Amino acid sequence: MDPAANGGAAAGTRVVLVSGDGGSGRTTLAAATALREAAEGRRTLLLAADDPHRRLDRLLGTVLETVPKQLEAGFHAARLDPEQSFRDAAARLLGRAAPLFDLLGVDPLERDELSALPGAVHLALLDALRTHGGSGQWEVLVLDAPPVAGLLAALALPEQLDRYLARLIPENRQAARALRPVLAAVAGVPMPGDWIFEARGWTAAELAEVRAVTDASSTTVRLVLDAPSGPQAVAALRGARAGLALHGQRVESLLVNRVLPDGADPFLGGLHRAQQQQLAALRAEWDVPVHPVAHLGREPEGSADLAALAGSVGPAAAGAGAGAALALEWPVQDLRGSGEEVLVWRIPLPGAERGDLDLVRRGDDLVLGVGGYRRTLALPSALRRCTVAGAALRDGVLTLRFAPDPQLWPR
Repeated sequence: MDPAANGGAAAGTRVVLVSGDGGSGRTTLAAATALREAAEGRRTLLLAADDPHRRLDRLLGTVLETVPKQLEAGFHAARLDPEQSFRDAAARLLGRAAPLFDLLGVDPLERDELSALPGAVHLALLDALRTHGGSGQWEVLVLDAPPVAGLLAALALPEQLDRYLARLIPENRQAARALRPVLAAVAGVPMPGDWIFEARGWTAAELAEVRAVTDASSTTVRLVLDAPSGPQAVAALRGARAGLALHGQRVESLLVNRVLPDGADPFLGGLHRAQQQQLAALRAEWDVPVHPVAHLGREPEGSADLAALAGSVGPAAAGAGAGAALALEWPVQDLRGSGEEVLVWRIPLPGAERGDLDLVRRGDDLVLGVGGYRRTLALPSALRRCTVAGAALRDGVLTLRFAPDPQLWPR
């Protein structure tokens, strides 16, 4: 599906996903990012997706609801309501599945009987991205996102569900839909009812609308690190970046929060120097802008504090113009004839470490794991007729070597 056809992010909305560990200050810096975008004249929506204690409400001095509220010129804010989103989605599903309930002879659940199931927050997040990111109403959508593990669990859902749907109702079964009466009468082949094919169709369409936003080159990630964090937090952030890359998400900048000023106090001066050393190390390692955000000396509160922080977070990347997002299907290089007689598939995984990699080939798929993150990748057509000849990770790029299988490769 063409992203522009359904008003996806390609239609002009830049989506900035702000994520980081709990306590890193990502909610505050998401608000500062949104305020900066609005101050520069862009119609901006700040969306709270992981704020159960309503920290953002206290920060902004207002009660946020699911309907966007204008706080300043060009600056709007709203929050997710997983319960409401789940009931809305379940009501749509139950309405479409009415033939199944008729077949079983049972009454469907009423909307008021529904309550959110575990994982509903992920579905609510995706539905919000589809709704607000694809509406064309906003120039910039800033998401106060969950920590990276939760964010990726949500972003990976559309691809996973697409794969499950393709397995349960493959294309050849859909093509045989018109022949169902003949197949049932002559060959005794059971075929599902029309409503199943219709459910397959509208589900695939909604998933495509979500992916038009999440997979767009104008969707980027800002990671937040708390400056007092030690080496373990930095290593975890490095692994989070690798997990994002595995799922095709580009980190456009790193925000280092609560950086102390230099001072005469020996203790604070030592902390300041340690933080400056950490910033230098991060700038040397990361190939994206690293923005230090000054400690205000108090808990940020109100528009004045947000405006002070907005000057430090730096501008959000403008999407493809600032570097294309990581490709979902990375190109294959054919080295046959160069003396190597292999095909090479290079997958960028910045932050990945060799000991965290896990590779398993299953038929035409490659199951790739990086630390605690996994993704099933469909092999490009040329590689399906090859055997895996080796793998290497250098400079943040995983290089997979494939040798043509003589029994499958055309002569």
